[in-house]
Amino acid sequence: MNFLFLFLFVCTPVFSLQINFHPELIDTASKLATKGILAMEESFSTIGKHFETICLENTIENRQAYRQLLLSCPYMENYVSGVILHEETLFQKNNDQIPFVNTLQKRNIIPGIKVDKGLEILPGTDNEYWSRGLDSLSLKAKKFYKQGARFAKWRAVFKINTEKVPSTLAI
Repeated sequence: MNFLFLFLFVCTPVFSLQINFHPELIDTASKLATKGILAMEESFSTIGKHFETICLENTIENRQAYRQLLLSCPYMENYVSGVILHEETLFQKNNDQIPFVNTLQKRNIIPGIKVDKGLEILPGTDNEYWSRGLDSLSLKAKKFYKQGARFAKWRAVFKINTEKVPSTLAI
């Protein structure tokens, strides 16, 4: 049995609880907890699989159009308080050249970002996984915060099936 844990945390430029960011952290977490969070951070391969089912080529233009369709849904702000974006989407614009981040902010929806770099088998374990990306997390956090992301998603998968799994190393 595998359990997927999604860790959502509020972004600050250095992911530290500096005094000057404390009010923003509280405000962002409070707003995120009021409604749903839309996860639209599909990787290129995952979104490509979805596009294949409708015979749509996996191009940057088609990904942008798909994301624009999702982000322009009427009344979305009534049900969604935050949206987890893929890095590509964080820097994309709609057809009117307005950044998606600005579109979300105007609708009082908090932009978020997926920060892990995907899963790999953790060496020395019984095919358990670890999430890559800690090595570049601080630099990415600064870049994403500057672009408008105010929370982040970090994925961790724990395999649970015996007395020895999950291993101490995986945890």
